[in-house]
Amino acid sequence: MSSSPSIFTRIVQGEIPCHRVLESPAVLAFLDINPLAPGHTLVIPKREVARLDDLRPEEVAEVACAVATLAPRILAAVGTRDYNVLQNNGPASGQEVPHVHFHIIPRRAGDGLGFRWKPQASAPEALADLAARIAGA
Repeated sequence: MSSSPSIFTRIVQGEIPCHRVLESPAVLAFLDINPLAPGHTLVIPKREVARLDDLRPEEVAEVACAVATLAPRILAAVGTRDYNVLQNNGPASGQEVPHVHFHIIPRRAGDGLGFRWKPQASAPEALADLAARIAGA
């Protein structure tokens, strides 16, 4: 984490305005000012940490509960049924603000948002080896 607070911490502290949609002692959710779709919402822990694995388990649980609570409310408000939940960790993953945040992005057929995933075939033996390494870490 840098020495200066992230833009999200400054939002939590009230230095930067936002359109709040949910707040608890540990979590804040607000509309993205540059949304990918109407209703695009950011859900953040109030404690500034850069990566999901830096949060305490109870903080992860509170953020996850907020995401699950908000998603149907957002969908009802914008009139759609589908959505993505997106969360990035580190610059190589696309994380631009070093403060954990989840995107709830309402989706509609033909909205043009798409994915850039390029699935790769894996040999069963390689998958078994990798699963064992992950489980044993």
